[in-house]
Amino acid sequence: MDPRLPETDLVIFDCDGVLVDSEELSCRCLAEAMVQIGIEMSTEQVLELFLGRSTAALVDYCRDVGKPLPATFLPGLAVQVRETFRSQLKPIAGIAAVLAELRLPYCVASSSDLERVKFSLELTGLAASFGQRLYTSQMVKHGKPAPDLFLHAASAMAAEPHRTLVVEDSVSGVTAAKAAGMKVWGFVGGAHYRLADGSALLQQAGADRIFAAMNDFWNEG
Repeated sequence: MDPRLPETDLVIFDCDGVLVDSEELSCRCLAEAMVQIGIEMSTEQVLELFLGRSTAALVDYCRDVGKPLPATFLPGLAVQVRETFRSQLKPIAGIAAVLAELRLPYCVASSSDLERVKFSLELTGLAASFGQRLYTSQMVKHGKPAPDLFLHAASAMAAEPHRTLVVEDSVSGVTAAKAAGMKVWGFVGGAHYRLADGSALLQQAGADRIFAAMNDFWNEG
């Protein structure tokens, strides 16, 4: 037990935008890829529509608007994102210190696919902190904003939902955590929130607390 986090047995971290500062990079890649296939979409629109969502949500959206994605789109996007990450991806400032200080079990639950999560954590030096405690939307039927992924992660980590804290940066993630019956902190320190008022968005979604710097992780209230 960590006395700084009473009534908490597990901390679940989202990956993109919480552990690694990837959201602006990946959304920019997606916007550029959409334009290349004739779907006009800005980085800001991508953030609004798909932040914290899985690729299944992207596929469904394009199908529903009558512009289904070609079979080559997602593999090509994955290559583009990986190349961008390799040259530009950084860990969220201060996250390594937070992980080092935690005296509770913790894990990752991400809408990204498992290979991308592993690549991001290895690239930013965070992989050793999590080991195999990685859970992704591929492992459940319904991704965020459904609660399935967080419930799956908590079950795998032998923790009760009401004694689980989730750290999230997206509306869909906050919504999913609250639907799972978990406490959730909204983090707005990622570069993508230069483009939007993340505090208002996450508070409206139900976040129990908002903070903008990992150095403030322990300074609740």
